[in-house]
Amino acid sequence: MEKRENFGTRLGFILVSAGCAVGLGNVWKFPYICGQNGGAAFIVLYLICLAILGWPILICEYAIGRASRHSEALAFHDLEPKNTHWHRFRWFSVIGNYLLMMFYTMVAGWMINYALRMLTGNLHGLEPDQIADKFSTMLLSPVQMTIFMVVAVLLAFGVCVLGLQNGVERITKVMMILLICLMIVLAVHSLLLPNMQEGLAFYLIPDISKFAEIGYGNVLFAAMSHAFFTLSVGIGSMEIFGSYLDKSRRLTGEALSVMGLDTFVALMAGIIIIPACFAYGVQPDSGPSLLFITLPNVFNHMAGGRIWGTAFFIFMTFAALSTVIAVFENILSMTMEIFGWDRKKAVKRNIVLVILLSMPAVLGYNVLSGLQPIGVGSTIMDLEDFLVSYNLLPLGSLLAVLFCTKKNGWGWKNFLQEVDSGEGLRYPKMVYPYVRFGVPLLIIIIYIKGYYDMFAPFGTKTLVFWMCVAAAFLALIFSFTTFNRKKQ
Repeated sequence: MEKRENFGTRLGFILVSAGCAVGLGNVWKFPYICGQNGGAAFIVLYLICLAILGWPILICEYAIGRASRHSEALAFHDLEPKNTHWHRFRWFSVIGNYLLMMFYTMVAGWMINYALRMLTGNLHGLEPDQIADKFSTMLLSPVQMTIFMVVAVLLAFGVCVLGLQNGVERITKVMMILLICLMIVLAVHSLLLPNMQEGLAFYLIPDISKFAEIGYGNVLFAAMSHAFFTLSVGIGSMEIFGSYLDKSRRLTGEALSVMGLDTFVALMAGIIIIPACFAYGVQPDSGPSLLFITLPNVFNHMAGGRIWGTAFFIFMTFAALSTVIAVFENILSMTMEIFGWDRKKAVKRNIVLVILLSMPAVLGYNVLSGLQPIGVGSTIMDLEDFLVSYNLLPLGSLLAVLFCTKKNGWGWKNFLQEVDSGEGLRYPKMVYPYVRFGVPLLIIIIYIKGYYDMFAPFGTKTLVFWMCVAAAFLALIFSFTTFNRKKQ
């Protein structure tokens, strides 16, 4: 196995970590739910939830990585007390990273496809229904979908094969800097559009009345769940970057920097999208339809829309590929550690494996569209997303927090010593009761509520069945972590 590299610079670590956290949810979900749930008032609530939930979990992942100097394939094994079995949980990370890439590579291919469409004028001058037809036609074409998925896989692995410093760090730094520059340019342009004031008001002016209208509990859950999912914690995708860190800086401040950059991208995405939609009388939506139907329609109304549309989808391509590169690096590290492969061998074998594993999601929109695994209208991608977002991310995060705080795990004392190694912001010791009990409780609430929201529309019998499944998973984890005791 190759000698483990370190990040060359602190900026490299922050930008690569933020690149992993900055995903499509920052763009196609956050601006919409922010405006829908009270604008700036929701942003304040979201930032509070990010501090009390996302931040502690992110620090746990970084600490496990830096202390072990391994991916989660070996991290628990190295840090667990003698005669305990926390290392069995490594499969959460292994399975989770592959599952995420089984559909995320396809979506990254969509971004590349639409960047080329905008550049070549393929969508220029089309009516709204024609733009919608273009997206539908792409989804119905397995050949087109496969080609762009393979391009995304090859580009990302092409970066990873160069190594941590020469590939992942160097190229992701450039991509993230360009991404930020593009965002600033697009945001300024959006603020200069005619009649943009209504959109900016929808997005940023505090509207507490929406809390009561939507329900205080619903707004709080929306803020809490997005704060949790935005950082990509739970399957070791952030832990791996902790394993490449030296001990010169304390982890509390480093996690804060990564969170700050991720939040900046989310807020800027809203400034780009929402005023533009309102300026041209287009209702902003959430999800893929926002990116591939609504926004191309907006760009067609805009002076120089082809240029701005191309810039936007290049920005989206960078956002998607930065996440793919980060997760691929984790997959490579895990397979190198488990099987003893060198980097080139791991890249070659994973290229083939990831492409094959990505095919069900691609075919789920066309050849296999008759398969609706989690309800009418669902796709194979929806099932894969459900397994990752509603199961592996929250359960993996729960395990990381318990491992860092329980006496039969790595333990609070060892965790605190690792977090506070180096210079910078100290971790507040008095938060132990909250991290030990409060954070797991919040994760469980998000987990259970996610299942409820997913299956409540399908009727009582279906809901009860799946809620029992969720309860069984939680019981399994708590029974194992409770009785996974060190022998005397």
